[in-house]
This record gives sequence, C-alpha cells and structure tokens, in this order.
Amino acid sequence: MGNFEEMRSAKEIVQAFLKAKKTVRMYPDNNPIYLRTVDDVFQKFQDFFGSRDELGLRIKQNEIFLDSEQIYHNTEKEDNLALFFFKDGIRELTFKKDLSRQEMEEFLKIIALDFDREAVDDDIVTLLWERDFQGIKYVVDEAFLLEDDAYEAEAVREAKDKSPKADELLKAYADAFRAEDVTEISIVNLSDKDLQVLVREIEKDQEEKTGKLSEILFEMLFQAESTDEFHDICRFFSDVIVYALGHGDLKTAVGIMKRAGEIMQSPASSEAAKGEMGVLSATVSSPELVRIVGEILDAAMPVDEELLKEYVSFLDKNAIAPFIAILGDMKNIHGRKQVINILVTLGRKDLPALAKGLHDSRWYLVRNIIYVLRLIGDKKAVEYLLGTARHSDVRVRKESIKALGELKSPLSLQTLKDALDDEDSSVRRLAAKSLGSSGSETAKRMLIEKISGKDFRSREFEEKKEFFEALTHWNSPDIADFMVQTLKKRSFFRRSSLDENRACAAYCLGLMHSKDALPVLSKLRDSGNPLLKEYATTAVRRIEHGG
Repeated sequence: MGNFEEMRSAKEIVQAFLKAKKTVRMYPDNNPIYLRTVDDVFQKFQDFFGSRDELGLRIKQNEIFLDSEQIYHNTEKEDNLALFFFKDGIRELTFKKDLSRQEMEEFLKIIALDFDREAVDDDIVTLLWERDFQGIKYVVDEAFLLEDDAYEAEAVREAKDKSPKADELLKAYADAFRAEDVTEISIVNLSDKDLQVLVREIEKDQEEKTGKLSEILFEMLFQAESTDEFHDICRFFSDVIVYALGHGDLKTAVGIMKRAGEIMQSPASSEAAKGEMGVLSATVSSPELVRIVGEILDAAMPVDEELLKEYVSFLDKNAIAPFIAILGDMKNIHGRKQVINILVTLGRKDLPALAKGLHDSRWYLVRNIIYVLRLIGDKKAVEYLLGTARHSDVRVRKESIKALGELKSPLSLQTLKDALDDEDSSVRRLAAKSLGSSGSETAKRMLIEKISGKDFRSREFEEKKEFFEALTHWNSPDIADFMVQTLKKRSFFRRSSLDENRACAAYCLGLMHSKDALPVLSKLRDSGNPLLKEYATTAVRRIEHGG
C-alpha cells in the first residue's frame, strides 16, 4: 500500500468513527446494524494494518493528521471529531496492529457517549485509562490536566448568573403564543444531537413519529447536494425502515418505499438521488428486513393485508431465499400461509431460486415449497418437482404427485407411472388420479397396462376402484369396450379378486352412462357375488335414469 492509499485508508477510518458515533449510540449492541457498523470499522483497520504496524493520529483543535498530512478538518462545533478529542486534552491517538475487535468496540462505545447530554461523570481520558487498552495508546496535554481546579466551579457560577429567571421563562412562553407574524419555517440540516432527540421522541409514539421523521428526511434529501449527503440520508432511511418494521409499523415502511419509487421514476430527480433510492429499494429485500417481517407474521400481530400486499410489491427476487428460511422456522399457521402467499408472488420472478428450497432436509418445508409451485402453476416447475416424487417422506411424495398432476406436463408422465407402484397406497391412488386428469393418450395406455397386470388383482378394492375411475376421464368408446371386456372375464382361480375388478368396471360404466353396456350389466344383477351384484344394479339404475 503506497502513501496515497495509506492516507485514503486513514481518512476512511476517521469517517467510520464519525458514523459509528451515531450508530453505536442509537442501537443496542445485539442489533444487526450495530454489529455491522463495528465490523466495518474493524475491517478498515485490518486493511490499513496490511501495510503499517500502527496508525498514529495527531490531534489539533479542528484537524487530525497522519504524519504531516491532514486527513480531517472541521471548523464547526457540532460533530467535530477533532474537537471532541482535543477539548479533553488528547493530542495523539495510536492504534496498534494487535488491536482486537473487542477493544475497538469498547473504544467506539466511549466516543459514542454524549458527554454534553448524558450523565457521564468521567471524561474521555479517564474512561480510556480505566479500560487499559493494550492496542490503543494516547498522549494527553498535561498542562490541560493541571489547569486551575476552580475553573469548573467558576464556569458553573457564570452559567447560573446568565440563566433566565423562572418568571422570565414564563413570560417568554406566553409571548411565543401571542406571536402572529410567523409566516414561514425554514428547513435546516439535522445534527447528530437533533437526530438523537428525534429517536427518543419516536420511542414515545413510534408510528406517528417515524412518519414525521421520514418526511424530514425526504426534505433533507431534496436539499442534499453531495454524494456523501445522499448516502448518509439513505442510510437513515434504512434505519427508519428497520425501526418501523421492528415495531410492527408496516405503514411507515411502505410509505417510504412508495416515495422512493416516485423519486426513481421522476425526471426531475438527480441521478445521485435515484441511485440512492435504488439502493434503499434493494435493502427492503435483505435477509435482515425479511427476518423482521417474518417475526411480525409469526407473532400473529394484526397486519393490514392490503399493506402487506403493497410491501410485497417492493420486494425483488433476492427476498426469496430469506423468506424460505423463515418459512422453515415459523410456528404460527396463519403467518405461514401469509409467507406462502408472499413466496407465490416472488417465486414467479425466479423459479430456480424458489426451487432451491426443495433440497432442504426438513420434509415440511419441502412440502410447502411444492405447494407454492403448485399455486404458481408454471409448467417450468415440473423439472424441479420430478425428484420430489421419490422423496423419503410420503407426505412430500403426495404433494409432489398432486402438483405434477395439476401442471399436466408430458415430462411428468413417466414419473407418475413410476408412482403407480409406490410402496404407499395413498401415493399410488393420487398418481392414478393425476394420470387420469392429464387426458393424454400416453397416460391412458399407462393406466390400462397397470390395471391389466397380474399384480393388480392383489390390491385393495378401493384402490382398484380409483384406478378404474381414472380411466373414465376419457369417456371414449375404447375405454367403454375395455370395461365391458373386463366384465366378461371368467376365472376359476382368485375369483374373488377378479370379481372386484368386474365390480369396478360396472361402477365406471355407470359413471360413463354407457347404454351399450346395459345387456351385460343387467345379467350381472343376478350374480352370486354380492359386491358385483350391487355395483351392476347401481350402474343399470344410473344409466336408465340418468342418476
């Protein structure tokens, strides 16, 4: 890393300190945004230490230097990192290569303290001394530390002398209400402290306040001029969405996304604004935000279905994998149905991404993904479903057979034929129905071949009946002839099982209203087999009376 790259890397670390001061103060240490911020700062240090063993920063009142090069300058009092260190006497900060993530995080917590507002008894130097950092060293101006002890007391006395009396405060308050000439409010940029006040107000009445905060941020966006400003405002938008969703406030999140979409579509918007709003639109599909929405749905919190539908409209295909992940962990049935509906919408955008869920080890998740593919109804899904028809869990195989039957693709016929010999009777019966509903000539031949096989007679009567019934979907002369030929069969061996086949054929001829079969059916009404007699009688009645 050359000198230029080192300076650039050092500048990025200082800028990361500034952003971390805000984020670390705003979020608890288990929040994903907090953790990401700490990781980002630590990674910037690791990049710098690739070429140097330590980062030594010299602190002036309004500047920070690396060697003789200025890497930070700010003459304002607000958000001035140099002044923040300088006013407490710190003149040098050195970060060593063996700096640990834990020490760096503790350092960020110290600089994130709001010494002007919070009840912090110690100064920065004292807090650094108490931590006894091994990877962070500092140099303090001793003359600053040895100033007259009476300074603080004198400052307090002067402040008290200058403070307004109680009656003056009340008078000012009353005068403010009598004022009638206020015609315009100017919008100014928010400081870090202003944002902190807003966050505290949000916690009192989050939905109303987050809506107002988003309005303020949009005003700031319209006034922003630099890329950095656009980027920072976009980051705050992302934080507001996270906060709103974390409190079940879908309305605010949807409102922000709608406005973001309008900005991207508006010819009047700058390219920088469009770009940042595009980044913001992409974040709504991130695993972090999807997980938050999943928690809302799983907690059975009241959710406006129309709002939820709007929220889904802003998601892209990158949200598919996170929603599959939370679907596998959900306990609430209603929430699970909502996520399934979301995946139906998203899955249409990227079937391969959705189909990855079919490889999960949990049978119930695989079954849910098959169900989603069924609802989507795209024949392209067949190639992903074929393997699930041989899944080890019978519940998955059944859902797969249903889906393949409804999609009616020639690609699925061989798989359905194989399922006619599944070890589970319910799967075999579903496969027969699916072949029947396909209506193809190939499927018809497959069913006739299976029914005509020697091993078919040994199956249970109800299963036989469903196989025969599947053939009635064609209701063609050749099927009617097949049924009549079955009725006429005779055998001295396994006669009862053959009579079950004949009863099934009689039942189907009745369903088909085959008048040509009446003569043979009428003869069987006197059969000595009760089952065959019952079904032949019912078939004749149905054909003659149209029942």
